[in-house]
Amino acid sequence: MNTRKKGQAGEDQAAAFLEANGLRIIARNVWSMYGEIDLVAQDGDTIVFVEVKAWSTYGIEELRYSISRRKRWRIIETAKYFLAVNREYSSMAVRFDVVFIGSMKPHADQAAIIHLVSAFMESA
Repeated sequence: MNTRKKGQAGEDQAAAFLEANGLRIIARNVWSMYGEIDLVAQDGDTIVFVEVKAWSTYGIEELRYSISRRKRWRIIETAKYFLAVNREYSSMAVRFDVVFIGSMKPHADQAAIIHLVSAFMESA
């Protein structure tokens, strides 16, 4: 399976997981000139921008290296773009989550899904 298909499969798993936990998926693969947001969901009165990381070789401890300051900035700027275009969500609280999907070693055939709520925020 190529990288794009793995990413899509990871996003599908993350979306199903979030929906099973009460979130409603609003959009997928939102693009702006700044970058991409994998999933946009609604959790009650909060709009949630979700970065999905699906890895089979690295553990969650490597996650902090994959979402750099620049990557967070790109996600935040794309979220601002989304809210500007989709004004119906502009008065909602905003949250940035990360869903990590990786193998459960030694049970490599099972996926571990870890939802990091409010994983980062915009800093001044």
